[in-house]
Amino acid sequence: MKHINIRYETARRWLLFWTLFIGIGAVAGGLSMIIDPSGKALHMDGMLPYFQKLPFADTLFRDFLFSGFALLIVNGLTNLSAAVLLLKKRRLGVILGGIFGVTLMLWICIQFYMFPLNFMSTAYFVFGLLQAVTGLVAWKLSGREEAQNVK
Repeated sequence: MKHINIRYETARRWLLFWTLFIGIGAVAGGLSMIIDPSGKALHMDGMLPYFQKLPFADTLFRDFLFSGFALLIVNGLTNLSAAVLLLKKRRLGVILGGIFGVTLMLWICIQFYMFPLNFMSTAYFVFGLLQAVTGLVAWKLSGREEAQNVK
């Protein structure tokens, strides 16, 4: 019984790491794009032509304002919310932490469509995969822990 608890706590802590790492990075990146929608401060202005592949490009992707809000909400605030739930040791944090790993992978798939293959997108896809797998492991172990506590 004790080994399941240790394994669950290890998985939960790793998931907490991933939610904080992705969440803080996404909030910083999103706010940077909102503060400077031109992308010049982050040296991203040269990437805007790649956004023209997306629907509504002429309206939503003339600058990085929409992308900044999307990043802030989709990958930033969501992951930080999961991190708070994980800190409070709520099982919902485990579930959401895993789901948000999948969300990050889907986000990166859009980048794979838009941009040439690059290290940063590939690395963040792997981070999303690791977050999703960690969430799945923690979720499975949390179910075992609950079953042990019922007995």
